Formats: sequence, C-alpha cells, structure tokens
Amino acid sequence: MAEFDTVAESYTDQHARSIRLSGESVDYFARYKIEDARRLAKKRGVQVRRILDFGSGIGNSLQPMRQQFPDAEITCLDVSEQSLDLCRSKGAEGADFRTYDGITLPPDLGAFDLIFTACVFHHIPEDAHVSLLRQLRERLRPGGFFMLFEHNPWNPMTRHAVNNCPFDENAVLISAPEMQRRFKAAGFADPQVNFRVFFPGPLAALRKFEPALVRVPIGAQYFVAAA
Repeated sequence: MAEFDTVAESYTDQHARSIRLSGESVDYFARYKIEDARRLAKKRGVQVRRILDFGSGIGNSLQPMRQQFPDAEITCLDVSEQSLDLCRSKGAEGADFRTYDGITLPPDLGAFDLIFTACVFHHIPEDAHVSLLRQLRERLRPGGFFMLFEHNPWNPMTRHAVNNCPFDENAVLISAPEMQRRFKAAGFADPQVNFRVFFPGPLAALRKFEPALVRVPIGAQYFVAAA
C-alpha cells in the first residue's frame, strides 16, 4: 500500500518513460483496453450498468470508461489512498472511490456487470491471486463478466519496459496460461485469452490485422475474460 502512495505523483511520468519504445502514450494503453471491454460487452449482450475498476490506481481508465459506458456507475477500488486522491481529481461525475486492505474486498461493494483490472496482478503476491479472483467472481451479477489485462512476459519489449520502470521493481509477470489456470482454480468455468498490441506506434497501420492474431502469444499484453 505504502509503495503505491510513494509513486502516485510520479506514476504517469515513470509509465511514459518505460513505454517510450512503443511509440504510444499512456492514454493509448488505457483507451484500447476499455474499447476492448466495450466490444466484448456488446458481443456478450451485457448491459453494463455497474463497473468495478479493481486496482484503479490514479484513474487512467476512468475517462475512457466514462466515454465507452456513459450511463454506468463506476467504482474505483485501490489499496492506495493517495492514488485514489489523484483519481478523484480526474473529475468523473458519479464515480465512487474505495480503499481496501489488499486481501479482502469490502463487504458492501455490491455486484457488477463488468469487473475490470489492468496490469494489477503482477503487483499482488502470487499466493493471494486465487483468493482475490474468487472474491471478484462472487461480485459479478448474473450475465456479467470479468476482464483482466496483464503484461505478456513472452514479449521482449514488454520485459524491457517492465525492467526499466521504477514502480515495477517488484513486479512478477504472469504468463497467460498460468493466469488462465488461476482463473479456473478460482471457479471461472471457461476463461478465454486474447493477446494484444502486436505493432508499435510507427506501424499502427498494421493494427487492422490484430483481430487475426489474438491467439498468437507474442503480443505485448493479453487479456483473460471470464464469467
């Protein structure tokens, strides 16, 4: 908890420096994830009325969520109060901001149509993963889904970015098959993996081919989606 309080103010600058080889901004990485969530909600026929941003940090996903899900109630949950203070400053009307102890979700959170988390679990001790995944599954409304994004340790540019980012000093990257196994251990019946971000900014014109590559395990990031 204290670790993220100390980096909250400098998080954006550190993040931007670590991804400079990608040729993209911090906003790009936040935006594409929420666009993916919107597409998946449409594909699954889910009306997203309540969203939990688990490990919301300073709120990079908050404005894209408001744009893609303008009518949804958003709850931002994080262990760092200082990060949430910065998150509040982004001014998303109607959002709720909550802290938790990193182990047990608050009992009064309620249930959600979409639970979203982006590059959070590599900061959480591995022995806590299954328990937290199970708790998150229990917070899904009937028909809702959980979407987890993570860095792909099999991509060399990703490893370079993580190794050169101060706030990732203690990060332990998780492969997609291992994360999928942890989902199953937490009770998710059919977690699906898609790999993302195959082309850096200078090759953005090639991104139209990415939908055909989602099963190829070399993308810079991946997501696991499950109900």
